[in-house]
Amino acid sequence: MKVSTGTADMKYVTAIKAFDVSGGLCMSEYFLSLKGICKRFPGVNALTDVSLDIKNGEIHALCGENGAGKSTFIKILTGVYQSNDGEMLCEGKIVRFNNTKESFSLGITAIYQELSILPNLTVTENIFLGRELRTSGFGLLDYRKMNHLAKTALLELGIDIDVTKTASEYTMGYQQMIEIARALIANVKLIIMDEPTSSLSGREVDVLLKNIHKLKEKGIAVIYISHRLEEVLAIADRITVIRDGCKIGTMERSEADEEKIIRLMVGRTLEEKFPRHQAQKGDIALRVRNLNQRGRLKDISFDLHKGEVIGFAGLVGAGRTELARAIFGADKIDGGIIEIFGKEVKINSPKDAIHHGMAFLTEDRKGQGLILMHDIIVNSTLTGLKKFCKFGYFIDQKMVVAEVDEMMRELQIHPAIPKMTTRLLSGGNQQKVVIAKWLCSKAKIFIFDEPTRGIDVGAKVEVYNLINRLVNEGAAVIVISSELPEVMGISDRILVMNSGKITGEFSCLEVTPEEILKAATGGINHEYKHA
Repeated sequence: MKVSTGTADMKYVTAIKAFDVSGGLCMSEYFLSLKGICKRFPGVNALTDVSLDIKNGEIHALCGENGAGKSTFIKILTGVYQSNDGEMLCEGKIVRFNNTKESFSLGITAIYQELSILPNLTVTENIFLGRELRTSGFGLLDYRKMNHLAKTALLELGIDIDVTKTASEYTMGYQQMIEIARALIANVKLIIMDEPTSSLSGREVDVLLKNIHKLKEKGIAVIYISHRLEEVLAIADRITVIRDGCKIGTMERSEADEEKIIRLMVGRTLEEKFPRHQAQKGDIALRVRNLNQRGRLKDISFDLHKGEVIGFAGLVGAGRTELARAIFGADKIDGGIIEIFGKEVKINSPKDAIHHGMAFLTEDRKGQGLILMHDIIVNSTLTGLKKFCKFGYFIDQKMVVAEVDEMMRELQIHPAIPKMTTRLLSGGNQQKVVIAKWLCSKAKIFIFDEPTRGIDVGAKVEVYNLINRLVNEGAAVIVISSELPEVMGISDRILVMNSGKITGEFSCLEVTPEEILKAATGGINHEYKHA
């Protein structure tokens, strides 16, 4: 096995020359073996004595609740973190990665749950970032060749977009595919995929899973991390479950089913996947009439009642997130009327929306929902600081800490350390902090955009119960989700969007997935006419 020695920052791997513990040529079936891996942070044991083997060309699923240690495990494999104890063997040779370049030099790359796209660069520049191709002679960037290869890689994923446009011009779903194309275009031996389908449509998921099988056929190993257990059972060769930083077990796909995986993940069975609220529908909380936004939204009208959950379904790019941002004042509208509790209001900014009792949980929690360098206390109280003020100026810190402690217990945020920096939390626990922030605002109208994106099955039920609690207390809730079973399971009514228009309205008790998908693809369906 060759190890790159071209840069000084590779000196550790070069120095040990990836020592072969077998004493000769490594013919192991395992690309990667980890033995007794431990990782400790101040006050927290993130991983304890974890041992795992990854075979060449296998699809190995890694399952666990949020905070179980999956993210820490990935970061050790990719050199972001270094283990405190244990050893790692790559193709039979002992390695220890001090940074991501060292792991990448041995063919290991990762697609994280939170995207690493640079919005101001073009699609091509993002795909080839750090691996740019140059022309012979003057050594200029070979954009012609890079554009062609980038276009080809995306077409293999079923995505036909202009690669010369900036990434910011595309939705998160498309950006996710750009991230995946970046990994596919590289000469890798192991790809770690952390919730790669969380923002993809059903068709895009199918395309991705087919591409993963192509990687397997080429002998490339894939560690597949997903809370969508139906995907895990459909694609994985073996499945490993981690709970509380410990490996619980590894099983062949033939030995696994959804109930068994859940039981190992959470240590209990989940009696009801989609708990239903008991609220009675009340007065109209939010009324939208003829809302338009040039090129994005067309004549949107609907009513949302107190004690009601409306689910918005549709494919990636249908306009659901754009609608949420327009209602919340994050993006300007070109026309239309918004009424809150019977009174017409002008919402020109998120500040106006918050003033009128609205809350918006965005799909991009790291970029728009959190201040990652601040702790849980700061992030979870951002929207409600006024209520902690004495004499209008001084913040009562005891009152703040008491409320944060209560919210952490209620939402089961782990680790329960209020002063912990939010960037150190798992994705699911970061999502819970965002929810805590809006609970602090005492809002009456909640817009949840992909509220369970990247959250495990146990934590999903906690979020559903939270939504039900809000509705039972008289709140009105909009849920935007790419997971059709979720929309059908927690909503009272479902509005379907396609190309910036509402194309169907259904009762969750009467609709079928086929009817929703037909409306989402623009087929002639349950015609939507609002009175």
